[in-house]
Amino acid sequence: MKSRNRKENKHFYNCPIEASLDIIGNKWKGVILYHLMKGTKRFNELRRLIPTVSQRVLTVQLRELEDDKVITRKIYPEIPPKVEYSLTDLGKKLKAILASLEVWGREVMG
Repeated sequence: MKSRNRKENKHFYNCPIEASLDIIGNKWKGVILYHLMKGTKRFNELRRLIPTVSQRVLTVQLRELEDDKVITRKIYPEIPPKVEYSLTDLGKKLKAILASLEVWGREVMG
């Protein structure tokens, strides 16, 4: 059964893996989610944890994950503004998958 892509109504998924990878299949999204599965993080914390990602790319990836309901962004009305990111209930369902990828990645890294 084909279902519509939430982002582009013109595209249909052919299988559940395609739908999953459409949401988390970007290099940076997986790394962002890996750090967020360990707890809520502020934007600059994520920048320090992922030093090779540009500020613009990090911002775009966070917004896409938020649009896909995988993470949530909380803005505190302070000066300067404080913004925190955390996993939603949907995002928390990825923890086992991310933990398995971490184990597999450690084996690949040797």
